[in-house]
Amino acid sequence: MIVEARKAKFSEPLKLKGGATLPEFEIAYETYGELNAARSNAVLVCHALNASHHVAGTYADKPDDVGWWDNMVGPGKPLDTNRFFVVGSNYIGSCFGSTGPTSPNPATGKAWGADFPVVTVEDWVAAQARLADRLGIERFAAVMGGSIGAMQALQWSLSFPQRVRHAIVIAATPQLSAQNIAFNEVARQAIMTDPDFHGGHYYEKGVVPRRGLRIARMIGHITYLSDDAMMEKFGRLLRGKSAPGYDFNVDFEIESYLRYQGDKFADYFDANTYLRITKALDYYDPAADFGGDLAAAMARAQANFLVVSFTSDWRFASSRSRAIVKALLDNRRVLSYLEIDAPQGHDAFLMDDARYIGALRAYFGNIEL
Repeated sequence: MIVEARKAKFSEPLKLKGGATLPEFEIAYETYGELNAARSNAVLVCHALNASHHVAGTYADKPDDVGWWDNMVGPGKPLDTNRFFVVGSNYIGSCFGSTGPTSPNPATGKAWGADFPVVTVEDWVAAQARLADRLGIERFAAVMGGSIGAMQALQWSLSFPQRVRHAIVIAATPQLSAQNIAFNEVARQAIMTDPDFHGGHYYEKGVVPRRGLRIARMIGHITYLSDDAMMEKFGRLLRGKSAPGYDFNVDFEIESYLRYQGDKFADYFDANTYLRITKALDYYDPAADFGGDLAAAMARAQANFLVVSFTSDWRFASSRSRAIVKALLDNRRVLSYLEIDAPQGHDAFLMDDARYIGALRAYFGNIEL
């Protein structure tokens, strides 16, 4: 499936939850399939931390650049683009085409850098609604996502309850635990204390806080995998040697893997973006305005729900998905819940587990258009 990246520019200001205003903004997006005459077959796919609008397929000039959820979206796949019109949208604050810290600040002509405001999940959804308007989509057949993408799907059902028929919430949590916030803060401190960070204005210095980004990615990557998955893939295998070196160079395969992931991440991701995305994660809490009562918060939702969790996901544990399920049941919402004992940890939502893939295929197959 050959796809093309597009951009939509919006000149009307966007008031952000934190109080700041974006005077104008762009959203990078891709579409797959065709919007039907009734405009009833649109599905919005929301991406997680380091992904983008490039959900599926490849580009004509980049045949090796495969979309991050290509096993889920495409002709004949669980989210079948022969039947559905799929939209992949890059959230604002990102570094993959939508307006973010690397974009020009209209007030100065220079990159926003550290002056780009903090954005929230609610802001992402508000901007996506503008894109839906531009595409002529009044109501989505479904909004789906995993991890941070699941938070967006959940928030769509609350911010625009009449515009979502089905919300598919995968590997989710309704708010971060203290432990999760702690992981994010350590990652942010790694970036902000890098000598090349320069208070977030490193673009002007012609440098990148690579050391901080590497450490941030290594910390994050550990939380995406389960202990069992790490042991099965790496165990205590040594890297290219028969005995430890008794120094601080790489001894174990897992050390080499984490360094590789960190180096690769620092080559393509923006540090200011990382800071803002992790803050958006920390701040998300739909129950906050309802005295901590998630059921009261979810009373606004009108969609049918599919909630999926994975037992080995210790970052967003299944108990957090069950809290969402309980809040929905308290409101007598129509829902399905699937808890899968896949071993991969948080990243299981990207994998090819037959039970998971089959459940999504069946769910989309039952959506009436």
